[in-house]
Amino acid sequence: MIKKSAHLMLVVLMLLFVFPGIAQKKNIKKIEQLCDKTMKYINKQDYEKASKYVNQIFAIDSNYAKAYVLQGDIYSLTLDAEKSADAYNKAIRLNEKPKPMLYYVAAEEEMKCGRYESAKQNYENYLNSYTTVPPLVNEVGKQLVNCEFSITEITNPMKFSPINMGNAINSEWDEYLPTVTADEEELIITVRRPRDHNTVCALCATEEDFYSSVKVNGVWEMRQPLGAPINSSYNEGAQCISPDGRFLFYTLCNTDFGYGSCDLYWAKRIGDRWGRARNFDPPVNTKFWESQPTIAPDGKTIYFASNRPGGEGGIDIWKTEMLEEGVFSNPENLGKTINTKYDETAPFIHADGRTLYFVSDGHPGFGGRDLFFSTLAPNNTWQEPVNLGTPINTPDDEINIVINASGTTGYFSSDTEGGFGGQDIYSFELDERIRPIPVTYMKGIVQDAVSLKPLETTIELIDLERNQVITSTISDPMTGEFLACILTGTNVMMNVSHPYYPFYSENFQIEKSYSEPEPYVKNILLKKPEIGTTFVLRNIFFDFDKSDLLPASFVELDNLIDYLRKNRAIVVEIGGHTDNQGSPEYNDKLSLERAKSVYDFLIKKGVAPERLSYKGYGERFPVESNDNEVGRAANRRTEFKIIGYQTIE
Repeated sequence: MIKKSAHLMLVVLMLLFVFPGIAQKKNIKKIEQLCDKTMKYINKQDYEKASKYVNQIFAIDSNYAKAYVLQGDIYSLTLDAEKSADAYNKAIRLNEKPKPMLYYVAAEEEMKCGRYESAKQNYENYLNSYTTVPPLVNEVGKQLVNCEFSITEITNPMKFSPINMGNAINSEWDEYLPTVTADEEELIITVRRPRDHNTVCALCATEEDFYSSVKVNGVWEMRQPLGAPINSSYNEGAQCISPDGRFLFYTLCNTDFGYGSCDLYWAKRIGDRWGRARNFDPPVNTKFWESQPTIAPDGKTIYFASNRPGGEGGIDIWKTEMLEEGVFSNPENLGKTINTKYDETAPFIHADGRTLYFVSDGHPGFGGRDLFFSTLAPNNTWQEPVNLGTPINTPDDEINIVINASGTTGYFSSDTEGGFGGQDIYSFELDERIRPIPVTYMKGIVQDAVSLKPLETTIELIDLERNQVITSTISDPMTGEFLACILTGTNVMMNVSHPYYPFYSENFQIEKSYSEPEPYVKNILLKKPEIGTTFVLRNIFFDFDKSDLLPASFVELDNLIDYLRKNRAIVVEIGGHTDNQGSPEYNDKLSLERAKSVYDFLIKKGVAPERLSYKGYGERFPVESNDNEVGRAANRRTEFKIIGYQTIE
């Protein structure tokens, strides 16, 4: 993990302490001269020479407390928290009445190296050293909460065995911020490479670009630069790819054409080529810092981090909606449950649309910036964040995490030893205690039923129980290909819509018990609205032997109404069909009543009566065998048939 910035122990700290004269009087002057030289070289950031003078002090008097504070400063500034904490604690032991700040800085170093019991004691000693309110009471109170949390959590570690993703992904450069498509067949990462002659930043030795890799037969291919027009001479980073792989959202900073220090951008892929990147523009981008976008599977909700005014403090997580392509709503803050007065960054919304992972130093954790997740309840409120636990979280700062659709694998970056150099991308199996709801996906092609021409359509997967879109995507206009996430444990309606072709629908139930759900492959053929053509309404539901429409039918019927409003010349017949259970006379009556229920619903919703008729066909036109329940279920259906066109004035 990336180390935290050194806790700066300014040499002014020395002036806060009074050290007893332990050394012999004849050596005091020499020791103080050595202390002055040590502080001089600390100020110059020459820690090697500073250490040399500290060691000379110890050679004269190994119990000179001030020298241990100086030594602690040197170790702190060189990011060696364990040795720094040891030195500060030695200084505490050598003082009969240490100044309160010494307890504080010792505790801070102990937090960095995970010595939570000792850190807790030093924080408490700091508080107890004051008869009035301590100057750092809020900071110490927060760290005491972290100590209590950490002492408990380290006894119950998460399963965590990270695996380096290899030299097809990683190199001697820094690789970080991975993002994957829902089918885990494409990976995009940020790479910090050496600058070249096109690099805009005059003083920068490196430049950030995007690289991608595709998986072939289960193996990641050698990464390739994403190229123009996405990669530019500026620094691109903090990216996410939509679950279907069609949209890329990312951050571009310090340009001469943006709104603030960092802005959000988006690009769309058609076929195998990315289009021109476009700025989100106001009201999303402002003169402040906007970064780290992540998109939900509904295809419109985008979460991001920003230090804009109106939040809870520091950097907060916000959300906006893509109202139409390239048009975004006014951002909303996620509120106090997620955001604190400190920093919340690096949001990642899982493909389930309900589990948000993010980084925070405001919620109880292990001392640095930790990874958390929160779940969106059915009433659309975020639940109390859960720390991902140790050893995923450490005393250091964590950067971000990405979870695959099935919820089994996490991806992150780390500079741990044994890699290829700098930051590398790692994967690991996610502990079951911190997994999101498993998600599978459907992929296929949408085509004209006769010509097989690829069609650009909108594909929605709708939770019928909640009447809520859980996934929305667009099939590629060049290839007709699509990929849509499916949340397990839901009764799903699939709706494929096109301005000209009548919509296609289907219904299926995904079991909750899946841990590695198998993807669906579905090639969809759309029929043109020609006279005599029949279209099945697969999401019209009735109770057994009844003709009253169930509420789960309303989503499908609303889609039919929308199609008829957009195609005002079409005249249709609603047809009802049954299986062969019961007498033919009874089935004729039931199918007619069900067709009339649909007819009445459409009339009530404003469809002109002259455009509608209804008929019951009973059991006479089965589409499957009535010898089994699967076939009988297919035969119990509602259809609409185009029977003519009317003149529109």
